[in-house]
Amino acid sequence: MRVAVLGLGVIGTSYAYAFQKAGHETFHIIREGKNIPSEITVRLLDGRYNEKGEEKEDKYKVSAAGNNEEYDFIIVSVASGKLESAVNTIKERNIRGTIVLFCNFWNERKEIEKILGGVDYITAFPTAGGHMNEGGLLDCVLFDHIMLESQEKSHIANYPELLSLLNSADIKQEIPYDMFEWIWIHMAINAGVTSTAGRNGNIDNPNQLAKELMADSKALGLAVKTIRETIKTVEARGVDLRRYKNELLPYKIPSGIAGIAMKKLFSSNELTSRIMTLHSDVADILYGCKCVYDEGKKRGLNLPLFYKNIEKIMA
Repeated sequence: MRVAVLGLGVIGTSYAYAFQKAGHETFHIIREGKNIPSEITVRLLDGRYNEKGEEKEDKYKVSAAGNNEEYDFIIVSVASGKLESAVNTIKERNIRGTIVLFCNFWNERKEIEKILGGVDYITAFPTAGGHMNEGGLLDCVLFDHIMLESQEKSHIANYPELLSLLNSADIKQEIPYDMFEWIWIHMAINAGVTSTAGRNGNIDNPNQLAKELMADSKALGLAVKTIRETIKTVEARGVDLRRYKNELLPYKIPSGIAGIAMKKLFSSNELTSRIMTLHSDVADILYGCKCVYDEGKKRGLNLPLFYKNIEKIMA
C-alpha cells in the first residue's frame, strides 16, 4: 500500500518506519522548499514481539510526497490547534486518501467533521512516542497495538485495508465504544498525572518530572486521587463511564495500593516507563490540562487537587 505521513514528526515517522519494514511505500508531506534527509537513524524500543521490548537500531528511507498524488492512507498527527491547518495543506496540494487522525482533541465529533470538510477520515490513537533530535536521530517506543475507531462509526470504505496494513506490521487493534470519548478520558488521565508531577508549579523539564513521579509511590497515589477528579469532567460531558471499565479500573482501587502497584509496574516495564519520559512538548502537554481545567470550571465541578496544582503550573 501507499501511505503518506504529514510532516516528519515522531508519531507519524515511527509508524511509517513499521509500515516500510512491512513492505509498504511511505511518503512524507513536507513543506515545499524545506530540505529533508534521504534517510534517518531509528533507535527503537519495539514492543510488538516482546512484552519487555526489544532494542533496535535501523535506517529509515525518507521519500517526499508530491502534489496531486493519491494514497491509501494519510497519517495526520499534529499538536493542539493545528488540525485545520494540516487538513488545508493536504487539500491545497490535492493529496488524496483516507486520513487517519492520530491526535489529541477535546472537540465534539461534529467539530472535527467540520474541519475535515467531507474528507474521508477515521479516528485512532497511537501507542508510541519519542523525540527527533536535530542530527536526524529518531529515538522512539512502539507498542504492539493502537486504539482504533470501529468500522460502524468510521464510515470509511477501505476499513478492511486499514486492518490489513496494521496487521502486516504486527500492530494489533483495540476498539473502544467510542474513540472521541476514549480520547477525552485519555486526556483527563494525562491532566491528572501532569498536574501531580508539576505540583510544585514547574513543568519545564517533563522528562525529569516523569522519572521522579514514577519512583514515588505516594506521589502516584496522589495522581490516582487527582485522576478521579479529572475523570468527572468527561462524565459531565455525558459519557457513560461504565463503557470504559478496563481503562478506569486502576483508578478505582485504594490510592495507596494503586501507587505502590504503579511504581512496581514502572520499575519492571521498560516500555511503559520509557514512553512516560519521551513526551517533551510542554505546550501540547498543557493543552490537555487546560481543556480539562476549563471544562471543570465551566460545569462548576469540585476538583480541589487538580485545580490547586494546575493553577500553580499555569501561574
